[in-house]
Amino acid sequence: MSNILFDAPGPRARFRHRILAVLGGIALAGIIVYIGWRFYDSGQFTARKWEWIQYTQIQEDLIEAVLATLQAFALGALLALVFGAIFAAGRLSEHKPVRMVSGFVVELFRAIPLLILMFLFYYGLPTVGVSMSPYMAVVLGLMLYNGSVLAEVFRAGIQALPRGQAEAAYALGMRKTQVMVLILLPQALRSMMPTIISQLVVLLKDTALGFLITYEELLRFAQRIGGDGLFSRPFVPTAMVVAAIYIGLCLLLTWFANYLQKRERRSKKHIDLEDGRVRDLEATLAGQTGGK
Repeated sequence: MSNILFDAPGPRARFRHRILAVLGGIALAGIIVYIGWRFYDSGQFTARKWEWIQYTQIQEDLIEAVLATLQAFALGALLALVFGAIFAAGRLSEHKPVRMVSGFVVELFRAIPLLILMFLFYYGLPTVGVSMSPYMAVVLGLMLYNGSVLAEVFRAGIQALPRGQAEAAYALGMRKTQVMVLILLPQALRSMMPTIISQLVVLLKDTALGFLITYEELLRFAQRIGGDGLFSRPFVPTAMVVAAIYIGLCLLLTWFANYLQKRERRSKKHIDLEDGRVRDLEATLAGQTGGK
C-alpha cells in the first residue's frame, strides 16, 4: 500500500527487493557465522567458561537481577506515562503560564542525558543533605527523561485528532478536563501505541545504566560475574546470557502491546460505544445548528 514516503513497488522493483533481501540475508548470516567462529576459536564456548551458570547461588542472583530490572522498569514506566499525560495536557492548556511551565519542564528534562539525571539524584542530592537509594535514583531518572519524551508523543497524538471531536464535546457541556481525559487522551493513546511501546522498550533498556550508580540489575550482574577470575572471567558468556534476557523481555513487551491492540480492535463493545458517542455528538450538533 502506498503512502507519502513510499510508493508501492512494481514487479521489477519487487524482484529487485527479493534479490537484495537474499543477498543481505546471506551477508548477515556470514557475519554471524564469523563472529560465532571467532568466539569458538577463542574458547568462549568451553565448559570452563559456562560452568558459572550451574551454581544455584548464581542462578538466584541472576533471578534477583532480572526482578530488580523489572521493578525499575515497571515503576519507571508507570510514572513516565503519568508524567507524560500530565505535562502533555499542560502544554495544551489554554492558560499561558501553564503552557510555559509545562513546556520548560518537558524541554529541560528531555535535553538532559538520562545518565546525568541518575548521577545528580544519587551523587548530587547527598551533597545538600538528601540521600537517595540507587533504585529511586534510577526510577526518577527514567520517569523524568522518558516522561518528557512521552509528553511530546501524547501532545502530537492529541493534536492529530480531528478538532470536531473536542468541539462536539464542548457543545455537550463537558469541561476541558473531561474532554481531555474521556475523549482525546484515550484516542491518542490508541493511535500512538506503537510509538509509546517503542519508548517503553527504550526505557527497559535504559535500566542498564543503573549499574553505574551501583544498582544491582542485569548489567551489574554481568559485570560482576564476567570479571570473576574463579570462572576464568567469562565476560562474553555472561554478556550473551544477559543480552538474550533483554531481547526476550523486549519481545515480550512488544507482544503484549500487540495483543492489547488486537484485542481492543476486536472488542465489539468498544466499537459500539465509540459509534454511540459519535452519533450522540452528531445529533447534538445537528440539533443546535437547526435551532440557530
